Amino acid sequence: MEKTRNHIATKILLTLAAAALITFQGFSQSKADADAKQAIFPKGQQGPASNFTGKAFNYGLLESDSTYNTVVGNVFFEPGARSNWHKHPAGQILIITAGEGFHQIKGKPIEKMRKGDVVKCPPDVEHWHGASPDSGLHQMYIIPNTEKGIVEWLQPVNDKEYNAFK
Repeated sequence: MEKTRNHIATKILLTLAAAALITFQGFSQSKADADAKQAIFPKGQQGPASNFTGKAFNYGLLESDSTYNTVVGNVFFEPGARSNWHKHPAGQILIITAGEGFHQIKGKPIEKMRKGDVVKCPPDVEHWHGASPDSGLHQMYIIPNTEKGIVEWLQPVNDKEYNAFK
């Protein structure tokens, strides 16, 4: 009798654990779906793994021309995704439109970014940006004076660097 009760109790615990795991996975997927639905612009095309850790999607809004010499686009970073270190010859401006993430200029502390923030990345200065571990991030980017160049991609941001936010 005692053996039967233990067996039933074990089955109940395993069933509850499985239900909790399924619920958590569903919550995580729902959170990622909700992050994507906040987007103003289409998701775009996934950026190359050589320039990003995790999944980041770019949607170009304005191509450079001889009149404006400016590139504008939108990037959606899935939770935990981030760019490599990189720099722009004429700098870059980020406008955060949804979610939360991080930005760091080489040699300075990591800064948190939230919806409504505007971040200036100085010309020819190494930096990176991306989503927080548990939230997607939508950012518009503006790269001015494209006649000077667009971007120079550098090394990946390692986990120690990414997790240094305090």
